[in-house]
Amino acid sequence: MKLTSYHSHRHLLNDLYSLLPHSRKDAKLDTKTKLYQLNELADLYNCNNVFFFEARKGKDLYIWMSKPPNGPTVKFHLQNLHTMEELHFTGNCLKGSRPVLSFDATFDSAPHLKLIKELLTQTFGVPKGARKTKPFVDHVMAFTVADNKVWTRVYQINETEAGKTSAIPEQGLPMPSATEVTSAKGKKDSETKLNLVEIGPRFVLTPIIIQEGSFGGPIIYENKEFVSPNQVRREVRVARSAKYNNRAEAVIERKAKKGDLGLTTSGGKTKEVDELDEKMLFA
Repeated sequence: MKLTSYHSHRHLLNDLYSLLPHSRKDAKLDTKTKLYQLNELADLYNCNNVFFFEARKGKDLYIWMSKPPNGPTVKFHLQNLHTMEELHFTGNCLKGSRPVLSFDATFDSAPHLKLIKELLTQTFGVPKGARKTKPFVDHVMAFTVADNKVWTRVYQINETEAGKTSAIPEQGLPMPSATEVTSAKGKKDSETKLNLVEIGPRFVLTPIIIQEGSFGGPIIYENKEFVSPNQVRREVRVARSAKYNNRAEAVIERKAKKGDLGLTTSGGKTKEVDELDEKMLFA
């Protein structure tokens, strides 16, 4: 697998690179329009999957997952990013170990979600016997669909014997999941308690489009509910400018009313002289 990143999100890249021991990391891509060049880089490094980071304006991060050379390709918008260094969770896992991939049942409810599930499996699944891998499975990568977004979490599988306290503190919070497994050893049965402790990173993926080919081809799925971050920021600016315009119009109306009353202290117009005014009659 191949990872490419923009410098502003390199911490997430390093986290994923450490969780995927069989991956290869490359330098920045010189172009943002000729993404088909990633197929040639994947063939050069003998990679079956491409995980491309596209950062825009130093704020927005888009994720491309592709299966070269024939596709498909899924484009995500990454939000709510929190890296390992930022979270400081107590969970930990062995470097080079293989993960258990856990998917929500919602992935089987729609065709495009089934395709995303298969692509996530191909991308984050570490094959047995791959390069730099170790024969251990000690962490879980959970993918959950909620609000038409894919929520990603990484947990450590913490195994403790019954009657003993966990070696990892719970920080006053309940564990995300806990199960009890009973294993038989000879004639005596010993209970083993399994807990999940979050490691990080955590992020949310919003699917935008799915292309039939690898970084090209016709669009077979498009998320009509997705709103670009640029459009969101524009609407915020328009709302702020509308408040300013309303205040400016209120100031103009207030000055006009004062002018009609002959109050010239605030820049209003001068009141016309009335010939029947007491000041004119008894001048």
